[in-house]
Formats: sequence, structure tokens, C-alpha cells
Amino acid sequence: MAFLNMPVFSALTDKMRWHQTRQGLLAENVANAETPGFRGRDLAQYNFADQKRAFSVASVTTTATQPMHFSVASASQSPFGAQRMANFEVTPEGNGVTLEDEMMKVTTNMMDYQAATGLYTKSIAILKTALGRQA
Repeated sequence: MAFLNMPVFSALTDKMRWHQTRQGLLAENVANAETPGFRGRDLAQYNFADQKRAFSVASVTTTATQPMHFSVASASQSPFGAQRMANFEVTPEGNGVTLEDEMMKVTTNMMDYQAATGLYTKSIAILKTALGRQA
């Protein structure tokens, strides 16, 4: 299926990867909602115009040299660049994650991901119909 290399499919694939990366960051925020001193992170809004530039960034990987080290691979391997969130509420322990806000972001992210996958699927069906194949 050579038509999957079309720019629309490439853009939708990149958008879905962005949502997957964001879901991982939001899950970390929720998991650390009670961790003292933890500040949540989020991705910059995805922009289709910047997609080519975003993937030309070299990736850096981390390695745990001792078994007691924490894994930080999910954020550092992302081509989307995680950044600290601007927190308006900070608990006395120094935690800046509001669980309700994070759950709203998770839900919105999930719905946007489903919209992108639906658009991807419908685009393939339209192309199959145009080629004379039944979807």
C-alpha cells in the first residue's frame, strides 16, 4: 500500500505519536500526584506546520548504571520535548500536580487520539473506494 506514504497519513501518524507521548507524561503526572516536590510536565501543543522540524532533533537516551536508578526514558526519548507545566496551585509539600486537571487532560488527549485514528481509518476507506476496492 504505497498510498500510506502520502503526507496526510504521515501527518496523522505523527499526531498519533504525539498523543501517545503526551499520554505517558500525563500518566507520570497522575502517578506522582502525591510525591512531594514533584512538578508536572506536558508537551507543547502539536503543530502540523512544525512536524518536519520536530523530527530532525537528535535523540538522547539514558542508561541505568545501578539497579536503584529511576527510569527516565519516556520523556527524554521523545522528539516532542516535554516541558514543565505552569502550576498555579502548589501544595505545602511542593507538589504542583492537580489530579482533577490531569484527568481532564488525559480524557481530552484520549478523545483527540480517537479522532485522529478515526480520520486515518476513514481516509484509508475513501482511498480504497476510489481505487475500486470495497472497504
